[in-house]
Amino acid sequence: MNGENMTATRVLIVDDVEQVRRDLSAVLNLTGELEIVGEAVNGLEAIHLTESLKPDVVLMDLEMPIMNGYESARQIKSRYPACRVIALTVHDYPSARAEAQASGVDAFLVKGVRVEKIVQTVLKKE
Repeated sequence: MNGENMTATRVLIVDDVEQVRRDLSAVLNLTGELEIVGEAVNGLEAIHLTESLKPDVVLMDLEMPIMNGYESARQIKSRYPACRVIALTVHDYPSARAEAQASGVDAFLVKGVRVEKIVQTVLKKE
C-alpha cells in the first residue's frame, strides 16, 4: 500500500472471468480510496484469501464454478462478520437477491452499474 492513504479500504475481487477481475481492479485502484489486496476465481478461493488477506470488503460474483458466491458469502460472513460482502452479478432477479440476502450479502449490485456506484457501495456511502 502506498504511504499516502493508510485508511484505504481493502478489497478482494472475486469473479471467474479474468477480464472482469482485471477491469475492476484497474478502475477501483484509480479511486485512491480503495486498495485491491487480491483476486479470486471462485468462492472457495475467496474464503482462503479472505482468511489470509483480511480484506474489509469482498466484491463477489454469485455464479462461479467450484463454489458459488452465495455459499462463499455464507462462510465468509460466519467466520469474519466484520468483512462486508457485496454481490456484483448479472443475475438481477428477485430469487437471486433473496438468496444473496439469506447468504449474508451486505449489498447487491448488478454488473454494468456505474463505477461510482460500486465505489460508493464499497465505501458505505450508498
